[in-house]
Formats: sequence, C-alpha cells, structure tokens
Amino acid sequence: MPQKQHLVRQLFGSVGKNPYLQPNFRCDFGYNIHVGDNFICNYDSVILDIAPVHIVDNCLFGPHVQLYAASHPLDPQRRSAWIGEGAPITIGDNVWLGGGATILPGVTLGDNVVVGANSTVTKSFGVNVVIAGNPAQVIKQVP
Repeated sequence: MPQKQHLVRQLFGSVGKNPYLQPNFRCDFGYNIHVGDNFICNYDSVILDIAPVHIVDNCLFGPHVQLYAASHPLDPQRRSAWIGEGAPITIGDNVWLGGGATILPGVTLGDNVVVGANSTVTKSFGVNVVIAGNPAQVIKQVP
C-alpha cells in the first residue's frame, strides 16, 4: 500500500478503496472523517471535523476545498468563552467540489451535485444539480 494511503487510513475514521489526497491537507481530528471509495482530494484542502463529515463514493475535491463542520456561537459572551460548536456535513455519491469551494456546518449535498469554484455552500441541496455563487444557488440541473 502506498504511504499516502496508509497515512489516510490511520488518520480518518473510515476509508473505502482508492483514497487519494494531495498535500497540504489539514483537519482537526481526522477520526470524524469518513470517506467512501475513489475519494480524490486535491492540494491545500481543509476539513474541520469537530462534527462528523461523511463523504460517499466517487467524490472529487478541487484544490483549496474547505469543509467546515466547526463554527462558533453568534452570542458574543459564549464566543468570548472560546466555546465552539459544529454540525455534521454529508457529501453524496459522485459529487465534485470545484477549487476553492467552502461547505459550511450542517450542509448535506445529494448525489451527483457539482459545486462551482469558489462557491460558499450555506444550505443543503438535493440531487443532480449544479450550484454556484456566494451563497451557492442552483444554476442548472445535471444532464
């Protein structure tokens, strides 16, 4: 087994067949990240996994993709006490996240979703859509 695959299997909570991560990958814990088969993560990606992050099969991440399952309270008193919070992220089967895409806490993306480069995904989307923008919105259906 190649050394990169070995390291990914040690770091992540669960890993399917053929994981491929490019450096510099960063995460909080690693054990809250679960990826299926054929996961490709390009350069300089970040997954903040204070809550579970599930990535199904055949998912492609462009460079600089960021998944933030972590956040901080809006209430200034709680935030000044260094209290963190989070919500799970789920990425469906055959999803492609374009370079620089940011996925926020609590988001679920259905199967066959394509996220445009540099988009910020603030809410969940169903299956077979192309989404883009800040905040991301549906721009067309997947053919």
